[in-house]
Amino acid sequence: MIRPGPRNLITDVDGIAVGNAEDRPGRSGVTVVLPAGRTLAAADIRGGAPGTRETDALRPGTLVKAVDAIVLSGGSAFGLEAAGSVMAWLADRGRGYRLGAATVPIVPAAILFDLNNGGDKPWMRAGSGLAPPYHALGAAAVAAAAPDFALGNAGAGLGATAGPYEGGLGSASVVDAATGLTVGALMAANPLGTPVIPGQDGLWAWMLELDGELGGQPLPTAAPPPGIEVALPELPGTNTIIGVVATDADLDTGEALRLAAMAHDGLARAVKPSHTPLDGDCIFVLATAARRLPAPRPQALARLGGMAADATTRAVARGVFLAEPLGDRPTYRTRHGHALRGAG
Repeated sequence: MIRPGPRNLITDVDGIAVGNAEDRPGRSGVTVVLPAGRTLAAADIRGGAPGTRETDALRPGTLVKAVDAIVLSGGSAFGLEAAGSVMAWLADRGRGYRLGAATVPIVPAAILFDLNNGGDKPWMRAGSGLAPPYHALGAAAVAAAAPDFALGNAGAGLGATAGPYEGGLGSASVVDAATGLTVGALMAANPLGTPVIPGQDGLWAWMLELDGELGGQPLPTAAPPPGIEVALPELPGTNTIIGVVATDADLDTGEALRLAAMAHDGLARAVKPSHTPLDGDCIFVLATAARRLPAPRPQALARLGGMAADATTRAVARGVFLAEPLGDRPTYRTRHGHALRGAG
């Protein structure tokens, strides 16, 4: 039996906390995923326009196997600065990779583009002399890390867009009663593709909804069209989905990378098209090793990967579903008339 965790958030994986911070006038923000201690990690990038930091250090065969936090940020390349303040916060607490007398926190990051969303960003004006807000936002987000956190217009998802809709920050979890393993996903949805079935009111993720988390999705009224027309953005490379999948299974680096690869299937189920040359889709995996992955491990990993993909789909859909009006772009609920009933 598969069911959501008690919070239906990535923090249903014990030892994982999440913090958000926003620049609301600027319509941008930062989300920090903070494990309780150094945690094995991997990353898989499938989009053609990524913006990341420290992902090469997570490849199999490299020296570093664990991370101290993961940062998801708006602000395009400016947002990578948020990782620096998170590093400082961790170093101040003696957390990081130890090299003799030195301690270096390992904080991978990924960013999405939200610079043209209509927010007030005075620091972007030439000659303003103002610094981007992301260093301060990173510090505020890591300090706010907790088991409960906001979704929709929050953190890295605040200024996101999803095709023709407002995007957002979404999360979902799943617990496998057969093994006791938990998987949680956290996604900042800013894709080029659409999360909604063309010509209909339902999300592509409708069939994976659990416990009314998407407002009670309608059944499709007709077969989806064989091809999806995509409105090309005015500026290429301004879209992406970035996120984190966490599990309490005791994965090694290769298994964590395989879990990230399978989780990407969840993006393809939530948004069409996905992994385009104009997106920077990136998924990190954290494995806390609190529970043993059952034998035989390949079969158990396949089951866990299926859970990760489904949780990823639901997380993307929840980010879009829970988004509130921010600018001129419609939200899913304002255009398609869905209420928050049962969506939590």
